[in-house]
Amino acid sequence: MKELVFLLEEISAKAMLESLLPRILHTDIHHRFIPFEGKQDMEKQLCKRLRGYLNPQTRFIVLRDLDSEPDCKKLKEKLTDYCQQAGQMNKTLIRIACRELESFYLADLEAVGKALSIPRLTSYQNKSRFRKPDLLPNPSRELATLTKDYYQKISGSNAIGQFLDPENTRSSSFYHLIQGIRRMERELLKL
Repeated sequence: MKELVFLLEEISAKAMLESLLPRILHTDIHHRFIPFEGKQDMEKQLCKRLRGYLNPQTRFIVLRDLDSEPDCKKLKEKLTDYCQQAGQMNKTLIRIACRELESFYLADLEAVGKALSIPRLTSYQNKSRFRKPDLLPNPSRELATLTKDYYQKISGSNAIGQFLDPENTRSSSFYHLIQGIRRMERELLKL
């Protein structure tokens, strides 16, 4: 069975991907989610979880928020080390959400507006602060303010994922995640 396994820092990423992937992933590829209970839990269990997969037709995507980490490259190196220790690096792709998953949503305020029934949000997309949401220091706070606290992490992520535009390039970390999913999909389809 051709399978794409997502190892995720938190359940909200699972909620978003559950509603996004059916729109972009080939039907011959099954997907599975392994959400952790935060970054420490992910770092503690990542190696063990990767080692446990024996299916040669599996590919992995590790998705973690940058949060307050000062250096994206060092974080990626640390996650790469865990994947190498598990012996799965050649089948694994690491993606970092800069700063938080909510950066993806701020990059597509039309999707947020549709999902949360707040159509006025689309008008904010061209404001300078939302043109490059990966640069915002606290995207979750920005999203809460913008939606007047209507956005809830898990239910909001699931609702927004249904409308996210996979071609959106305002968040480079979202763009790289989508490109990574497509790359792993191509690899699996060739097997």
